[in-house]
Amino acid sequence: MQECGLVATDIACRRGDRILFRGLSFDLSEGEVVHLAGPNGIGKSSLIRILAGLLRPFAGTVERTGGLALSDERLALDGHEPLERALAFWRRIDRAPQVEADFGLADLLDVPVRYLSTGQRKRAALARVAASGAPLWLLDEPLNGLDTHWSCIAQAAIKAHCNAGGAVIIASHQPLSLDAVKVVELLDFKP
Repeated sequence: MQECGLVATDIACRRGDRILFRGLSFDLSEGEVVHLAGPNGIGKSSLIRILAGLLRPFAGTVERTGGLALSDERLALDGHEPLERALAFWRRIDRAPQVEADFGLADLLDVPVRYLSTGQRKRAALARVAASGAPLWLLDEPLNGLDTHWSCIAQAAIKAHCNAGGAVIIASHQPLSLDAVKVVELLDFKP
């Protein structure tokens, strides 16, 4: 796996006329997980988008090393395509080998993505990220919509990715059952 890392320095996020957080700094290295924690509306999703380079910070800088894969509330799979074709599209874009993490999707490959349940969509999004070959994963609420079994499977996949030299940032208001997680509590950076 290629090198990966991320350094966020003195990040501030403004949405409309409101500063959601400011002075936020942390770093992430290979093999690590950062949990961006806090209640709904605190700015976790905005911070994930800043870290991905999709949203400019109001202040501060983000430095990334290595490729990244993002999973957020916008399912990046064509709803009109069968799941197998939708996932294959991303494998071609990512130029990734066909490595399938087992997210229990084998029986759903011929189902159009738009017909998948919330949990099935979340598992498909995680499968897309896992198959991307990107060393840095940015996951926004990856456990929402998953039952206990699939939540455990998702967290095992995250742990395996880190053990292989990857790194993961998870924005979630839910507790995680992963070892050695760095927690960044966004409430600590609220103005």
